[in-house]
Amino acid sequence: MNATPEKKLLRGRVLSFTAEPLDHRDTDAYRYIEDGALLIEGGRIAAMGAYEDVAPQAAGVPVVDHRPHLLMPGFIDTHMHFPQVQVIASWGDQLLDWLNNYTFPEETRFVAPEHSAAMARRFYELIVGHGTTTAVAFCSVHKTSAEAYFEEAARRDMRMIGGKVMMDRNAPDALRDTAQTGYDETKELIAKWHGRGRALYAVSPRFAITSTPEQLEMAGTLMAEHPECYMQTHLSENHDEIVFTKELYPEAPDYLGVYEKYGLLSDKALLGHAIHLEQREIDVMTSTGAKPVFCPTSNLFLGSGLFDDGGLRDSGITNAIATDIGAGTSYSMLQTLNEGYKILQLQGQKLHPLRAFHWITRGNAVALGLDDKIGTLEAGTEADVVVLNARATAAMELRMERAESLSEELFILQMLGDDRSVDQVYVAGKAQKSVPDQGYSPSVAA
Repeated sequence: MNATPEKKLLRGRVLSFTAEPLDHRDTDAYRYIEDGALLIEGGRIAAMGAYEDVAPQAAGVPVVDHRPHLLMPGFIDTHMHFPQVQVIASWGDQLLDWLNNYTFPEETRFVAPEHSAAMARRFYELIVGHGTTTAVAFCSVHKTSAEAYFEEAARRDMRMIGGKVMMDRNAPDALRDTAQTGYDETKELIAKWHGRGRALYAVSPRFAITSTPEQLEMAGTLMAEHPECYMQTHLSENHDEIVFTKELYPEAPDYLGVYEKYGLLSDKALLGHAIHLEQREIDVMTSTGAKPVFCPTSNLFLGSGLFDDGGLRDSGITNAIATDIGAGTSYSMLQTLNEGYKILQLQGQKLHPLRAFHWITRGNAVALGLDDKIGTLEAGTEADVVVLNARATAAMELRMERAESLSEELFILQMLGDDRSVDQVYVAGKAQKSVPDQGYSPSVAA
């Protein structure tokens, strides 16, 4: 006999997006319910609406009352490095030095299954604690790291995307596979994990510098064989990186042309950074649907440059946004929006708080092609929910005394918020944080 699906009713102020809003006047793009409710059943949202309308559908169902906090879809992070959890905040120069001095030595440790499993537990605790319920991450070159990453995701029933890094040159011996072993191990991991539970796989050549033409050809073969998978890599983050790539691939018209040649570009391609682009590269991204990923805290930390969100958007390109842990300096998508706002300000571009919160929820889900599953609170979607407290610190509490609109509250969360503002997180309907709820009453009858 099948167990009865677990049900619960979450009560609070509900915010969910149906499209990208330009500003507060674009009310058709989002739903905001002052006294709202989410009915969760079997890990999915069964109903969303006003509490008075949803509560009659939930007779006898336990209620978790999060008022006066804000219920939103869980945050989505589209570019992370799982093996870099212990090198975040390492003093360094720019990209290539940082990789050689910190990242590569650290990643050699992930050959050990015990270490990979221990770090996976800590990694997931951190991302969930900051309100992130879906992420796309690079594992190390070792198959063991990818196994640990997906096993921990399965234990938590999280919708996660990731892949074993493929790199067969310009890295320490302990971090190199070969074109054939990279293909074989990736093929095995896809067969085991892609589509199992909520897991999805990303073919992951680290970047052109660390892959030979033979390996990139193998990566292209994998994508041809598994078009349902994602492809993640790095593009045009740093001027020295671009120069080195052109030396290694002199026949390519530009950096993106390397990936283009090997059939790696499609609407499933996630291109980390994409800062210093030529017009042809922009045109190719427009035609293939490949997605640049804005990594603001990392770009500032390594002095890489300023991402041109507005220019790429004007070309019809869908941009994702991400923390890029561990060159990124915060696990918080709120702090990622904080720094992203400043980078766009420097270029005369605006990021309205409603558009910002759309970006880290439905916007990133659209970039991943998963907006029918995550990124909104619509009935039928997976019940990944974050509960936000805009009064979590003394500074926020003081500022909130003068806030007069939802947009102001969101901007306070964006600029001053972090994991302290995340009161609770639900993954597939299950509460993840053990701290007691700070709302009115944590459990009352509907």
